Amino acid sequence: MTDSASETEEAAKKKGGTDWWGEIKAIFWLILAVLAFHSFIAKPFYIPSESMMPTLLKGDRLVVSKFPYGWSWVSPSFHILPPSDGRLFGSLPERGDIVIVTPPGQTSDYIKRVVGLPGDTIEMIDGHLIINGVPVKRVELPPAMIPIDENIPCYPDEFGEHRVTGPDGQRYCRLPLYRETLPNGVSYDTIDMGYSEVDDFPRIRILEEHVFLMGDNRDKSADSRVSADRQGLGGPVPYENIGGRAEFITFSLDGSSEYLNPISWFTALRGGRAGDSLHPDAAAPAQ
Repeated sequence: MTDSASETEEAAKKKGGTDWWGEIKAIFWLILAVLAFHSFIAKPFYIPSESMMPTLLKGDRLVVSKFPYGWSWVSPSFHILPPSDGRLFGSLPERGDIVIVTPPGQTSDYIKRVVGLPGDTIEMIDGHLIINGVPVKRVELPPAMIPIDENIPCYPDEFGEHRVTGPDGQRYCRLPLYRETLPNGVSYDTIDMGYSEVDDFPRIRILEEHVFLMGDNRDKSADSRVSADRQGLGGPVPYENIGGRAEFITFSLDGSSEYLNPISWFTALRGGRAGDSLHPDAAAPAQ
């Protein structure tokens, strides 16, 4: 019987028949390898909101590395593991790192910047960040001029109208810009439109193995200052909820692409953003 089955298989090969079982196994191992890479090495990430402007724009695509802080229950791309404490080969992020985080009790990923570490005291008074009783250095810069497109429509808001026409005739979103420098010397740019309810945050001490996260667009970020029932992080976040570190932008889309129009996939590309590092020490100076 075995000889007969072997002869039948050999005959199928000679006739050029498709080995469907072999094809299925190959596809399975390929999918498994991709998922493993995304879960333990690096994965792409899409910026869906304006919470990290001006550093990140809605429509940016970037690479997030999974290994800098070790691995935890949020490391698998689809968060299939139950929540658990601790990390394998764990280490804390550094101040200024941009990280993806899964809010406690949720399965979606946010992207924010680490500003507070375990043992720090954190507070905000009138939009000024204070770490361990010392106000973070904050310098006003010329306004950010971000080109208006479908992903950045720059609608009027509670702070007023921000759309202006530049000398080149292009429409821009003109936003107040400030450079912050954390205690470790890391600098980055933030947008602060004016006073909002998240500009005052009472003094707290960050627990062990927790980090305090904020968005660079200070008045439009559901971060550690915002309660969980308002879709925020609800305070400092356990470090096992950190899924990885943002490394660099791969490309950016302005929102005008259409699935059925391949030409628009290229015309929608924003120029000048591909390859930009997201490590704060390596970031380009503000324009």
